[in-house]
Amino acid sequence: MARANEQAAAALQEYSELFALTGGDAFRVRSYQKAAKAIAGFAEDISQVDVRKVPGVGEAIALKMEEFLQRGSFRQLDALRERVPDGVRRLTKVPTLGPKTAIMLFEDFGIDSPSALSEAIAAGRLDGVKGLGAKTLANLAKGVEQLEQASRRVHIGVAMSLAEQVIASLAGQAERIAYAGSLRRMKDTIGDIDVLAVAPVEIMETFKAQPYVEEIVAAGDKKTSVRTKTGVQVDLRVVPAESWGAAMQYFTGSKEHNVAIREIAVKKGWKLSEYGLFEGERVIAAASEEEIYAALGMQYVPPPLREGDGEVQLALRNALPRLVELGDLRGDLHTHTDLTDGIASLEEMVAAAHALGYAYYAITDHAPDLTMQRMTLDKALEQRGRIRELQEKYPDMRLLHGTELNIGPDGSVDWPAEILREFDVCVASVHSHFSQTREEMTARFVAACENPYVDIIGHPTTRKIGKRAPVDADWDTVFKAAARTGTAMEIDSFPDRSDLPSELVRMARHHGVRFAIDSDSHAVPHLRNQRFGVGIAQRAGLTPDDVITTWPLEDLLSFIRPE
Repeated sequence: MARANEQAAAALQEYSELFALTGGDAFRVRSYQKAAKAIAGFAEDISQVDVRKVPGVGEAIALKMEEFLQRGSFRQLDALRERVPDGVRRLTKVPTLGPKTAIMLFEDFGIDSPSALSEAIAAGRLDGVKGLGAKTLANLAKGVEQLEQASRRVHIGVAMSLAEQVIASLAGQAERIAYAGSLRRMKDTIGDIDVLAVAPVEIMETFKAQPYVEEIVAAGDKKTSVRTKTGVQVDLRVVPAESWGAAMQYFTGSKEHNVAIREIAVKKGWKLSEYGLFEGERVIAAASEEEIYAALGMQYVPPPLREGDGEVQLALRNALPRLVELGDLRGDLHTHTDLTDGIASLEEMVAAAHALGYAYYAITDHAPDLTMQRMTLDKALEQRGRIRELQEKYPDMRLLHGTELNIGPDGSVDWPAEILREFDVCVASVHSHFSQTREEMTARFVAACENPYVDIIGHPTTRKIGKRAPVDADWDTVFKAAARTGTAMEIDSFPDRSDLPSELVRMARHHGVRFAIDSDSHAVPHLRNQRFGVGIAQRAGLTPDDVITTWPLEDLLSFIRPE
């Protein structure tokens, strides 16, 4: 996705929020939000084309975006930033806190930050306030806690985009450059970003002068740390060329993983550091990670497994699995078009999937119970006809007409059996009633798994990193039901979901569950988010056999529609 698109979309989204805070017309607020989403998901760089090509961008919004591309803002946004106090803007970041309540809290109680809100709730200052019952206050307190956690870490999509921007800005001066740390281990949330480079010391000056730098935290010849405009710290380290492998190993592994392999070195009378593996002054290995692990008598440990969670013992026994890789994926079973809440047309999404070399591709627009999408059976059937026509254009890629069903509070789904059986694949997801009790939520998932037409449970925990906590369910019970009924669990690759998380993937695999790594794409660029889902699968130790979206078409069809 082009960086200009991301930045312009963020500015327009901010404008929509400020417009809402100042009492702006709800229809216009929604139009700004839809346009921001469309710009973020547009396949072309809007700085290189007429922004009016973006669906939902009319003349007024186009003029705002053109001004933004010229100077990094637009006058209407500047004006609203002056009108709306910073305190109100900060409050609206709290999950479940709407603009009207934020303004009331600021004007009536002087609450101008999430921390001030937390203190006011704890002190009982808001008890009895109209519209703020005990349950609402508890949810607000929980929302502040979520926001504080999110402010310390960002989801992998934000971190990866920033790391790639940093590397691109410095690559011309570096002999070698790469990110390490928790990002290379593909954790779903990231604190700081570590970048290593073999480069002359002058690279530090180039780094400090980059437009993404907000503050220089520390500066030196070997390490410089900056705070970026996104709030994320990036540490750049210059390392010797001959120690590249040792440095990448040292700065990638978790503390627990590194301690475990250093202990192996010590038992051999050797020393392992970021400069190499040594016996006295003699260098045993340093140039590559592979030779370091080999010298220690171990299999090479892929970065996503380096968490100190038993992988060292497996590597010593040559028992690490052959992890699933991005190149193993043969298709995608959860995607959307502009028929519901997607940005791109059916034709555009199918063409993009074909360009990725997929053997099969499913279109799974929302079902009618998600009423905001205004889906009807007639619309679904019309789409099915268009898919059949497109199939002739792409004979080497099987097109599957699917649906993303809504799992109701009682576990029921949209449409009766006679309609469901005509879809090629059915993904079923929870989109509402997130606060059900553990028992209710568990029964809800089990009922969905037991529906013979539900093939995949989509984004199972429903979490939105930094915005919405996962639902509470007895996952052991849910996964046992899924294994028994042959229902796959989705690994949703959208980076703000990363759902299932790797620890639950491991639990599900223990019960014999299979998985679908899907993009949940709502725009063409989203299709490439699959790398994040693969990262989750690798952290959980999944092999291609565990992932149905790596299987040949015949095997996949036998799984989702057994005779």
